[in-house]
Amino acid sequence: MEIKNNSAMSLFLREKPVRLLLSLRSTDKKAKYVSIISRDINCTYSHTVRLLDEFKQLGLVKFVKVSRVKYIELTEKGKDLVHDLEGVVRGLSKMKFEKSEKGEKEEK
Repeated sequence: MEIKNNSAMSLFLREKPVRLLLSLRSTDKKAKYVSIISRDINCTYSHTVRLLDEFKQLGLVKFVKVSRVKYIELTEKGKDLVHDLEGVVRGLSKMKFEKSEKGEKEEK
């Protein structure tokens, strides 16, 4: 499997895009717009907009305009991906924890 030739894979193996998608989970039931998302994930506004545009092209998010504000929502395809990413992130964080725990045991 070659990551360089698959732009979607190279996109999702970076921290900010994953954090952006996870921030759009509907668990908090609040509508989100770009400036709130960029603040939540500690990312510049312009970078957040660029990532959201890429996600829209991939069919993962949609923009809903209410008055002058564009809210961002996950599509069904986006919700499925976020669900899978949550599992991956949870698994990776456990791996990191186990590694640091093992290192502590070896030092003792």
